[in-house]
Amino acid sequence: MAHLNIFIAYLLSLLFLSNTHLTLSLNPDRLSLPQSPTDVHDLLPKYGLPRGLLPDNVKSYTLSPTGSFTVELTRPCYVHFDRLVYYDKEIKGKLSDGAVDDVSGIQAKKLFIWVSVSGIEVSKDDGMIEFFVGPLSEKLPASEFVDVPACKSRVASPRTNLDSM
Repeated sequence: MAHLNIFIAYLLSLLFLSNTHLTLSLNPDRLSLPQSPTDVHDLLPKYGLPRGLLPDNVKSYTLSPTGSFTVELTRPCYVHFDRLVYYDKEIKGKLSDGAVDDVSGIQAKKLFIWVSVSGIEVSKDDGMIEFFVGPLSEKLPASEFVDVPACKSRVASPRTNLDSM
């Protein structure tokens, strides 16, 4: 009889543990898609975005079924498009078809100040990409973002191009 009670307790504990694991793995806030070998730059066009929105030093990324993502770079860096852009080591946002909302970790230099990019939207009609900085926005040609840009570790003097390390 004692062996039967131990066996039943063992089965109940297995059932409890498997239900707990199942509950956690089905929780949409914690679920992320298994990272495929696909480079994040190759994933962007599947959402209607150009490959060159992110620099070349992506270390890893996660993408949830709701579109929330985190991109980790090997180090923070600068990229020169039409404007100088700073990428923090971690970039977050919410991906949808042709747009990225709730962006954090990207700043653009406007005149003499750095402003945080909060959203990105591709306009297929005119071939432009609109970058949102709070309620303001600026459009740049999508052609600037076709190629994946090289990540620079610092900004060079005004007379030279960006320094790389």
